[in-house]
Amino acid sequence: MELVIFIICAVVSVVAAIMVVAQRNPIAGVMYLVTAFVAQAVLFIQLSAAFVAILQIMVYAGAIMVLFLFVIMLLNLRHEDYGKDIKLRFKPLAIALAVVLLVETVVAIQAANQVQQAAGVLSAGFGSIHAVGQLLFTEFLYPFELTSILLLVAILGAVVMAKQKL
Repeated sequence: MELVIFIICAVVSVVAAIMVVAQRNPIAGVMYLVTAFVAQAVLFIQLSAAFVAILQIMVYAGAIMVLFLFVIMLLNLRHEDYGKDIKLRFKPLAIALAVVLLVETVVAIQAANQVQQAAGVLSAGFGSIHAVGQLLFTEFLYPFELTSILLLVAILGAVVMAKQKL
């Protein structure tokens, strides 16, 4: 049963992620992104990392998506502002990049399997509040802060762009 749930969530996550990029309507793209985040949260639950799954839903599917929707609404995009349809002149490049991504994914899965076999089982505190907090505020403090700065710059950029339209 766990394998079936994993396969369903993995497929939903990948399809939703593809639809985020393929959508011309930004609102629909955000909704597909929320779908991908929820599917990934289910995968975290399967890894016995309930706290990380809750963070995935609260932080990404909740707060970040509200922020994205706020910025999209602030920009007040009309259908004609979405841009022209992309022509098929980039199709060979897209196919080549898709093949590279597929090969990279296969290599990453094989490497993850080797690491998992070498490490054995997960540590006792994997996915707990203490373990996530310890890593977040020690080893990953700079990426955490850089992400917040990146979001702040994105919001300021959207406000500046919205002001120029008025």
